[in-house]
Amino acid sequence: MADAPLPVRNDLKDLHPYGAPQIDVPIRLNTNENPYPPSPALQRAVADAVAQAAATLNRYPDRDAIELRKDLADYLGHGLTARHVWAANGSNEVIQQLLQAFGGPGRRALGFEPGYSMHPLIARVTCTTWIEADRDEDFGLDPERAARVIQENKPSLVFLTSPNNPTGTAAPIEVIEAICDAAPGLVVIDEAYAEFAREGTPSALALLPRYPGLVVTRTMSKAFAMAGARVGYLAAAPEVVEKLLLVRLPYHLSAVTQAVARAALALAAEPLATVTNLRTERDRLVSWLRGQGFTVADSDANFVLFGTFTSRRDVWQGLLDRGVLVREVGPPRWLRVTVGTPEEMAAFRTALSEVLNP
Repeated sequence: MADAPLPVRNDLKDLHPYGAPQIDVPIRLNTNENPYPPSPALQRAVADAVAQAAATLNRYPDRDAIELRKDLADYLGHGLTARHVWAANGSNEVIQQLLQAFGGPGRRALGFEPGYSMHPLIARVTCTTWIEADRDEDFGLDPERAARVIQENKPSLVFLTSPNNPTGTAAPIEVIEAICDAAPGLVVIDEAYAEFAREGTPSALALLPRYPGLVVTRTMSKAFAMAGARVGYLAAAPEVVEKLLLVRLPYHLSAVTQAVARAALALAAEPLATVTNLRTERDRLVSWLRGQGFTVADSDANFVLFGTFTSRRDVWQGLLDRGVLVREVGPPRWLRVTVGTPEEMAAFRTALSEVLNP
């Protein structure tokens, strides 16, 4: 036994763990974090909430996080209640629970590439066959073509990230409607970056009353600047939420996590105020990059995809050598940069100019 290989599942042998490089550099613009830490008032509110939770840590937390789900429903609006909302340790766990409940052996999930790379990975580890459908050349989606590929493959779940990661552009509402009309099972719209969308961009939340199989996932990691708290959630029909209770682990969301999330939601205006600043900085960055001759995808997120490069690895390394870390992800000749503070973006522009004009 000592010399025998570990009996890992055959379908996992060639997989590599997900994760962006964690490199200690002055300017980190590779994981789409909010660069503004919680305000002093929010820090105090979180500390007080954790202190109250600490007094009861000998007891299990609320197994179904009812009060947190009420708060999330109030934040989302659209007439939602706690019965329409589910929460877990980050939106990736929410997605995993969806695939555990509605995917699995003999079932298929479909996504449009380039898209969020965790969707196919979670599908694979839940033994769900992943079907990759291509986006258009400009990274958009033609509604009729999207509907046709769904009708041909009949997946149990369809995943669409909007605003898309890594390209940044939100899907028009008619695309989401066409996908929902064609899908025989669940349609999961991953709206991790929804708060950053440009004015007038609709959310799939507005479609929930029309489509009982529609699920909208969100996170507190980005706009709420709570990446370290690990809180993700979804909105869907109560019947969908009820099925997730079958696969969630008992007491999966700790009392501390629930307390931190509720404290942040109570002061939501403070972290959300940074969204306006980041939108402005994003639009300024897009204009600058285009002025430098780059091709830039329209962005409704807190990041920008730009290119194209003969060797993006050389550019990525050149930026890293100058203390700026961006993400080498998505289409082969493109790079993705997270929108940071004005000072961080100035450092990025300087470093990129030096790399391209040594």
